[in-house]
Amino acid sequence: MKLKNLKKKIRRLEKRLQEGGKRLAKLKQRLQVAESAKAMKAARKSAARAAAARPAAKKPSSVKKAKKKLNLSPERRAQLSAAMKARWAAKRAAEANAKSDSAGQDSVQRPLPQPPENRPDGA
Repeated sequence: MKLKNLKKKIRRLEKRLQEGGKRLAKLKQRLQVAESAKAMKAARKSAARAAAARPAAKKPSSVKKAKKKLNLSPERRAQLSAAMKARWAAKRAAEANAKSDSAGQDSVQRPLPQPPENRPDGA
């Protein structure tokens, strides 16, 4: 039964003051059990929330994990190294080409202004 209903029944019984002393005691006991259960549930919820908040604060500090060492053979390590160096060289070459192309395009696109030979004012 809900707390509200139990309280209402208790009030009605006390109001009537019938012989139902046993029934009244039984309902009061039920009310007490229900209230204590509600308090226990609230305490458990607050403890769970507090426990959930604590590990969340600790997680950012524990995020830093040691890197796992790759168990590569010397041949594979050399192969990967050569591939990465080739990739970097290609990237540098592409950047150099892009710079030289843009510099070449700028000079072609912007002709130097020529002074006018014939001025209308005669100067």
